[in-house]
Amino acid sequence: MPELPEVETVRMGLLPAMEGRRIEKAAVNRPDLRWPFPPRMAERLTGAQVLGLRRRSKYILADLSTGETLLIHLGMSGRMLVSGVQAGQFHHDHPAPAKHDHVVLDMEGGARVTFNDARRFGAMDLMATAACDAHPLLAALGPEPLGNDFHETHLAARLKGRATPIKSALLDQHNIAGLGNIYVCEVLFRAQISPLRLARDVTSAEVVRLVPIIREVLTEAIAAGGSSLKDYRQADGELGYFQHTFRVYDREDSPCPTPGCSGTIARTVQSGRSSFYCPACQR
Repeated sequence: MPELPEVETVRMGLLPAMEGRRIEKAAVNRPDLRWPFPPRMAERLTGAQVLGLRRRSKYILADLSTGETLLIHLGMSGRMLVSGVQAGQFHHDHPAPAKHDHVVLDMEGGARVTFNDARRFGAMDLMATAACDAHPLLAALGPEPLGNDFHETHLAARLKGRATPIKSALLDQHNIAGLGNIYVCEVLFRAQISPLRLARDVTSAEVVRLVPIIREVLTEAIAAGGSSLKDYRQADGELGYFQHTFRVYDREDSPCPTPGCSGTIARTVQSGRSSFYCPACQR
């Protein structure tokens, strides 16, 4: 499932086609994805101007001139693809309609934004912009890891006394919004903390080290366009490239990349998810 860097990359790719532009025509080609679409969604979107595109955790939020906000969740295989606009030196013409093109937005200026989702685990919803923070998918989220509300004091408080593995604590969206399995594995490797260590046993010094490493890994991943492992594509259809710099994720049985370490990357399963780490230098 796309994590924060992938969703942020898609948001940035949608900006030239959507922000400040009117939705000339919206087409909704089925009644639902993961959940039913809101009533009269095509009618409510058609004619609305996109005032801004922002991200909250793994969700894209399009604030509209109608006083509503369109929430977009990519799910496991969802793609937001832009066609009909100039992107750098490439022009992406409108492709022929595809089987899984579930929502199509024809934008002012000639761009088309298509939400394609083969497995239909994605979602879209409309809500009053003023009530976004109370939406069931957003209300309980923790602070953004790249924002000012995420700091050592917050993280220390969320880890204190918790008898859960540190990896699980970092994946908990109530503690930090947007972190997923790939990036937590990479963060813990750089911090030299085992994913098996209990959250309550992470020291104050390690918490201080974790916060900037989390920001560093996410920033690097966004700059690389995210990680493409299966279905993820950027808004122009291109792959992300951060997977080429993974140090531990999906590198089971490879030598540890830490200079001077003779360890081998191991894989274990925590809460149904693969954890990759070096038992020699992550303690």
